[in-house]
Amino acid sequence: MRRIRPEVLYTMPSILDRILLAAEDSRAFGVRQVVLVGEIAAPGWIERAAGRLGIEPDAIVDTYGSIEIGTIAYYDHRHGRYLLAEGIEAEGIGAETLGEAYEPLPAGEQVLVLTSTVREAFPALRYVTYDVVRDLRDIVAGGVRRQSFSGIVKRIGPELKHGEKISVYDIENAVYRHIRDAGVRVNVSGNALRVHLYGVPEADEALLGRVREELQDRIPEIGAMIRGGMLAGIDVVAEAGFDDEQSRAAVKNKKNILHVKVGFA
Repeated sequence: MRRIRPEVLYTMPSILDRILLAAEDSRAFGVRQVVLVGEIAAPGWIERAAGRLGIEPDAIVDTYGSIEIGTIAYYDHRHGRYLLAEGIEAEGIGAETLGEAYEPLPAGEQVLVLTSTVREAFPALRYVTYDVVRDLRDIVAGGVRRQSFSGIVKRIGPELKHGEKISVYDIENAVYRHIRDAGVRVNVSGNALRVHLYGVPEADEALLGRVREELQDRIPEIGAMIRGGMLAGIDVVAEAGFDDEQSRAAVKNKKNILHVKVGFA
């Protein structure tokens, strides 16, 4: 990349994350614009990535889409919200509407349902995405009323009754409130949620403890799972260095949702 110096990078957040973790000086790449696809990026992660590349956060465009619908929305930095693409009409429904297997969502969260008015070959009418969004409402953007939401927090599915799902989006945002330059990897080890932080050799136990408290206090699903015995606790670990092989696996298996099964061992 230092040799090619691409002005625009079209990639997935997990791939860009690996590039940034491996690079000594990512500003030398000369990237001026980034378009993210495939995974939702947390606002804190976008700010961190922009800083590493030497560009402003609004030069990174996070998009949200699916094979069934195409491009659904993009993140507008001026409003701090995702704006629905033209020709897409959204509505939010309660999870319990989908069947008895689904528990009600917290206030302000709804399952996103979409209708496309521009697809002729493969029309979409009230397509249930199973993605849970926060604060779905209309705003005025550029003098035009647009549908918008503040973020995608998780995806639900038929297997929800067998476990719980934790939003990696929320975990990353919680970490970046305390440590801006960390690379974040999340997995379940034994019966504990394990959050690995890379590139922060200065992180001491006090700082890691504050991150741990933030995760438990700010993300209701994690606190509830610990109180219910589904998770033994949270381990926040500062790694000495960047593990390329581990990152390759993370890129291959990157998801915005961590699925924790009851009795997982």
